[in-house]
Amino acid sequence: MINTAYIALGSNIEPRADYLNRALSEINQHEHVQMKQVSSIYETEPVGYTEQSEFLNMVISVNTSLRPEELLLFLQKVEQHLHRVREIRNGPRTIDLDILLFNDENIELEQLCIPHPRMQDRAFVLAPMQEIAPFVQIPTLNTSIRQLYTALPERLRKGVLLWKQQGQEEEFGLFES
Repeated sequence: MINTAYIALGSNIEPRADYLNRALSEINQHEHVQMKQVSSIYETEPVGYTEQSEFLNMVISVNTSLRPEELLLFLQKVEQHLHRVREIRNGPRTIDLDILLFNDENIELEQLCIPHPRMQDRAFVLAPMQEIAPFVQIPTLNTSIRQLYTALPERLRKGVLLWKQQGQEEEFGLFES
């Protein structure tokens, strides 16, 4: 069975763009994961722990034959390979990979909640996601990504700035012409 998943990527340890590039490359190399869409990259203010550098954030959609738990384990291995360290909650990181949505499923496990429990409050997730999937509905809210993004307070949306326009696929060398 082919599943559709949306994955958020974030980095705020230099070289931020390189960490995004390397994560995309590793995801794209998995034999059971095929990248379908790649958002632009946005520079965003940190949320939660604010004494850190700004993030680069983006969202991708993938088709996969993996189950949600298998996809999570794979993404955690990518994070480990890229030296992700978890010392401070919401603290600095080389790469952060979060499964936002998986088909229309509602999953609540100890290590995995889908839809991602805070995505509807985070402009740094909704801005890139609404670029590639504006009409996708969050199953637990019955609301589209675009509606959620539009409903965010202006102060949250102002903290999300376009850093690199969609089309960086060529730079990352991920998609063949």
